[in-house]
Amino acid sequence: MKFVYIFIWLGMMASALCAQSYTEVVEQAMECTQKDSLRQAEALFRKALKMDPKNPRNALLFSNLGTVQKRMGKTDEAIESYSMALNITPYATAILLNRAALYMEQGLLDKAYLDYCNVIDLIPEEQEARLFRAYIYMQRRQYAEARIDYNVILNKDLKNKPARLGLVLLDEKEGRVTRALDALNLLISDYPQDASLLKMRANMEVDQQQWELALLDVEAAIQLENRDTESYLMKGNICLELGKKAEARTAFEQAIALGVPRTELQEKLKACK
Repeated sequence: MKFVYIFIWLGMMASALCAQSYTEVVEQAMECTQKDSLRQAEALFRKALKMDPKNPRNALLFSNLGTVQKRMGKTDEAIESYSMALNITPYATAILLNRAALYMEQGLLDKAYLDYCNVIDLIPEEQEARLFRAYIYMQRRQYAEARIDYNVILNKDLKNKPARLGLVLLDEKEGRVTRALDALNLLISDYPQDASLLKMRANMEVDQQQWELALLDVEAAIQLENRDTESYLMKGNICLELGKKAEARTAFEQAIALGVPRTELQEKLKACK
């Protein structure tokens, strides 16, 4: 019996040392992550996973490994690591959102859609999932479904900027131009320093051939962001429509000075003569 107790005691000690070693490796991996020593962190996370493959903490380790790999630009490996984490904890919404974001980066919208749907099933008012699912619906031209997602967000957060902007785009796509402009005007009133909103309104005014209004908006956008090549190109095109050739040339030359190849604007510059 004495030998049996000795073996049991040795086994318990070995398990304790193993557990301690696992914990130490994990702690080292986390320290490396915080110090941006990503290669070392990746190796340590992998080492810990091999040391104790059945440890219930491994879901978190796989998730952390995926985040490290994402920061290293190893997108495919990061997705695989997040998937391993989800095999252990399939209802972890944070991990589902992380994997969905990588699917979006890769253009795998159908896979991202499934992850976002799973998140919404678990947390119906989760804003990130609703916003990106609405975007996917927009790409699929499922406008009614996109509108539902945007409205769910706005019912909870009336001032949510991305959702409001999404409805503007949705109304524009569905031909509700007046409604879209009204909503965009409110956004610009709330965010007067956002040059992208002014450019968006200028584009809508161009579509309506409201050239003078479009010019005012794009010039206001340039006042806010004077190194934005897109704004100068827009201004040049609008000025050409208005017959303001000298102003158009100046705008195109400014775009060239900011990095647009002159060869791309040869025809525009000829039209300014």
